[in-house]
Amino acid sequence: MNRWGPAQLVGTVLTSLILWAILAGACLLVGSTGVGWPTRDTFHFRLEMVLLASLVGAALSAAGVAYQSILRNPLAEPYLLGVSSGASLAAYLWRFPAIGAALISTLGPAAGAISQQAFAFAGALAAVFVVFALASRRGRVEPVTLLLVGVIVNSINGSIYLLINALSKDMTGGSGGEIAFLVGVIQTNLEKSQVLAAAIVAGAGWLVLSYLSGQLNAAVLSEAEAEALGVRIHRLRWTALIVASLMTASAVAVSGPIGFVGLVAPHVARLLVGHDQRKLLPVATALGAGLLALADAASRLLAMNALWRTVLPVGILTGLLGGPFFLFLLWQSRRRPAGGQPL
Repeated sequence: MNRWGPAQLVGTVLTSLILWAILAGACLLVGSTGVGWPTRDTFHFRLEMVLLASLVGAALSAAGVAYQSILRNPLAEPYLLGVSSGASLAAYLWRFPAIGAALISTLGPAAGAISQQAFAFAGALAAVFVVFALASRRGRVEPVTLLLVGVIVNSINGSIYLLINALSKDMTGGSGGEIAFLVGVIQTNLEKSQVLAAAIVAGAGWLVLSYLSGQLNAAVLSEAEAEALGVRIHRLRWTALIVASLMTASAVAVSGPIGFVGLVAPHVARLLVGHDQRKLLPVATALGAGLLALADAASRLLAMNALWRTVLPVGILTGLLGGPFFLFLLWQSRRRPAGGQPL
């Protein structure tokens, strides 16, 4: 394993930030009413959308890097494992007036925002527990079974979501409505405390994953090889799993379950910097932030077309692009010889 010091870390992070800044700057030029540098009235709105999309994309991409590493599966990501749908359903339940209003009146607005994050985290962990309980056998996780169970959990959570929405019409799912929140949407009616809570959780989680990134290089090896390198692999897996789920929950609480960002960004980053998790994590984070900001800008660009007449939920675009990408990866994994390196 190559030496890795503060200079390499700072250089990689700065390069990643420059990459994100270029993509984010391009997104500022796109609006639902035209293309070009925003006016004073529209600049604040576009900047808010770009920053929020970047926050969500960064959190999901970093979580995707962790999931793919600890599960040794290139197809793993928050959406496919059911983590996003579990967090989304719990965050949606928080929106019941009887629940949200009671918490806010009791604990205050800031604590109310934190309670939304707590609801989403609980939903994410519940989904993780169900998926791993059903996909594990004698303490080992079967990758194919894991993805299958994740798809089923996604379907069940989505059905429960739609059932609640059909029975209770006073729910609020943010801009775009309840169905938009189900597929993922960059919301415009969030409280500052909600965004701040999501940013703090995502930032703290990223720092933890960055600290563990050297050990995550060993996670893709066999358990015997990882233990020989001095890595306590079981503790590492559960720590990374919990942190990644917490980051996913923080993103889903403010955007809904946006799919495939955590799948595409890590793989694109690997094409740029290779498989070293210490480089991969910051680059994938920046790419995820930029890609979701670009997807949101594309949805605003489509709104200029009279055929659409509305800003599409960004989760629709990521699904249209990420779905074929997932099928391509699945096809590649079937061609890989047995016992090949999974990542």
